[in-house]
Amino acid sequence: MNREIVLDILQEKGITLHIKREDLLHPHISGNKFRKLKYNLLEAKEKHHDTLLTFGGAYSNHIAAVAAAGKEHHFKTIGIIRGEELSGKIAGNPTLKFAEKQGMQFKFISRRDFRQKNTPDFITPLQKEFGHFYLLPEGGTNTLAVKGCEEILTAEDQDFDYICCPVGTGGTIAGLINSSKDCQQILGFPALKGDFLTDDIRKFVRKDNWCLQNDFHFGGYARINSELVCFINDFKQKTGIPLDPVYTGKMIYGILKLVNDGYFKSGTKILAVHTGGLQGIPGMNSVLQKKNLPLIT
Repeated sequence: MNREIVLDILQEKGITLHIKREDLLHPHISGNKFRKLKYNLLEAKEKHHDTLLTFGGAYSNHIAAVAAAGKEHHFKTIGIIRGEELSGKIAGNPTLKFAEKQGMQFKFISRRDFRQKNTPDFITPLQKEFGHFYLLPEGGTNTLAVKGCEEILTAEDQDFDYICCPVGTGGTIAGLINSSKDCQQILGFPALKGDFLTDDIRKFVRKDNWCLQNDFHFGGYARINSELVCFINDFKQKTGIPLDPVYTGKMIYGILKLVNDGYFKSGTKILAVHTGGLQGIPGMNSVLQKKNLPLIT
C-alpha cells in the first residue's frame, strides 16, 4: 500500500513523496524481513530442514522475525546472540522476550566470537551442538532474500523517479535495484557507518542506477540522538505513520533533508519503502530512558 505524504516542504519544492507500507505485511514478520524469509523458508522445507539458525543483536528485527516465522511455519529456531552479558537478562529485553515466547532457543556469545560467525571454524561446532539446521545469515541477506525483495516493487510503482530504502546488510536495496526500471534511480540510506556496503550490494545487482546516501547514519548502527527522536515523533504526529529509529526514521530524515537542500528537481516523484522494524522501539526507548533522552511515542 502506497501512502502519499503531505508536508509543507514537499509542496514548497514541488516534490511528491509516497511511502510503501511494507511494515503492514504481517503483524510480526514485517517489511523486508517478510520478503527476505519467503524463499528461504520454502528452500528450508524443500530440503527437509526442521530447524532455522541465525544471528543477531539484542534488539534485532531479524531475530524477532525468524522466531515468529519459525513458529508460524513449524520450524524450531535458534538465535546466536551477540553479547554474553545478555544471558539471563531476557525478561528486560522486549525483542528477546518476544523471540523466546515464539519458541526460539538462544546461545549468547562474545562480540569477538560473533565476528567469526561466517567462518567454517565457527559454524562446524554449531552443527555438532545443534544438529542439522538451515543457516540464515545475520540480517537475512542471501540470494534467496534478494529474490524476495525483488517483489517489493509492483506495476503501480513504475511512475516514480526515485525509489528510496534504508540499508542494513544490502539485500533489500539489491532486490529493488534488480526489479527497478532503468529510468528509475535507487537511493539507499545506510544505518551503518562506512562505505563497505557498496561492494556487498554489487554481489547481487546487475544495474548501475543506484547510490548510497552516507550522511544520515547518525553516528552508526543503532545510534540515535534527540534530534532524530523529535523528528520521528513529529513525523508521526503530522502523518500518522510510525518510523523506527534504526532504519526508516533515518531514511525519511535524509529524504526530507535532500528535498530541502534541492537535491531533487521540482516535479520529482519519490517512493520510500517502509521496511518495518517497529518492534525495536520499546527496546530503544529503554536505552533512551537510561540516557535521560526524549522517548519515541
